[in-house]
Amino acid sequence: MIRLRDLREDSDLTQAQCAAIANISKNSYIRYENGMRSVPSDVIAIYAKYYKVSADYLLGLIDYPRPL
Repeated sequence: MIRLRDLREDSDLTQAQCAAIANISKNSYIRYENGMRSVPSDVIAIYAKYYKVSADYLLGLIDYPRPL
C-alpha cells in the first residue's frame, strides 16, 4: 500500500514504529506497505485514525487525505 509508505516517511517513522502502532509484526507491516498482502480493515482503521486521514485515502480511492 503505497500511501502507507508516504505517510510513514512524511511522519519520519520507521517500519518498526508503524508496526507497533497497529500491534502487528514488522514483517506484516512491510508486506502491507509493499502491496504483497492486503491490509485488514481493522488495521486500516488504526492507521486512518493515527494519521488523521480517511480510510478511502489510505486505500487510494480518493486523492485528498483528510476526512470530510
